[in-house]
Amino acid sequence: MTNDDTPDSAARRNFLRVCAATAAVAAAPRSLLAADPIALAPMATRAIPATGERLPVIGLGTNAYSVTDAAEIAKRRAVVARLLELGASVIDTARAYGDSELVVGRILVDLGARDRVFLATKTPIDGALDDPAAILEETFRRLGTAKIDLLQIHNMHGVEALLPAMRRLKEERRVRYLGATTSRDEQYPALLAAMRAHTLDFVQVDYSIANRNAAAEVLPLAAERGMGVLINMPFGGRRDGNLLRKLGDRPLPPWSEEIGAGTWAELLLKYVISHPAVTCAIPGTTSVANVEANLRAARGPMPDSAMRSRIETYWDSLAL
Repeated sequence: MTNDDTPDSAARRNFLRVCAATAAVAAAPRSLLAADPIALAPMATRAIPATGERLPVIGLGTNAYSVTDAAEIAKRRAVVARLLELGASVIDTARAYGDSELVVGRILVDLGARDRVFLATKTPIDGALDDPAAILEETFRRLGTAKIDLLQIHNMHGVEALLPAMRRLKEERRVRYLGATTSRDEQYPALLAAMRAHTLDFVQVDYSIANRNAAAEVLPLAAERGMGVLINMPFGGRRDGNLLRKLGDRPLPPWSEEIGAGTWAELLLKYVISHPAVTCAIPGTTSVANVEANLRAARGPMPDSAMRSRIETYWDSLAL
């Protein structure tokens, strides 16, 4: 097999064919934001406790970016372009998301945007870990980058096996921050144990208005230990289902206007990112309209403790 016939080369050729289609998607009308006064306000940021570096409070999850169809890749490129255009920077991916790392890496190359992105990824979610250095090197290859901003252990698989090699990468300045993740409440004990035993820069955890369990121990310990927090599943997920789908066309409570929330997506995201321990929420989307809507939640007033309690009480009364 020649180099031109490898799977990666074939995928790269397919990706290059996407560029023309992508341009058409990216040129679509800038729906909603242009006439939205809240979108003109500064985007909220939070400091990473370990360094003080500030990140926009909403980013992008890419678990649905493992695609090969030209039109589908074009849609995702347009989402990334719009995300960056609106001032956000955090993009989270993972080895477990099929070819998402490959797609994200190539989009960043095509956009010339690597330096504008806080790029986070994760180690394998399962499988043998006999050669940690080789496993981690594959991550750089798939992303097509010499530096990763945040490297995370995925769903607590292989903490003790992988952390030494991850620390070496950080010492070599190929990785800037280290973390561990879970999207399952039953893994909280293992995450809490790792947070107490190791010096981590970040944790990533599931947290939403419908699943507030992380607020009991994980978020307070992260604050105590000086760890940044990424939030996955801010709109619900494995445990509670899609909250926006459950809400349907139910009207917003009138007091949502007090925090500038004009949609349920904005209200639910503002609730999540207003927790003082949260650094950034990373809702997944493949839609430009949705990324615009999500980023509106990073602007304007945020819920204080009284408003957060009000949102919780109202949500619990819905009994969805």
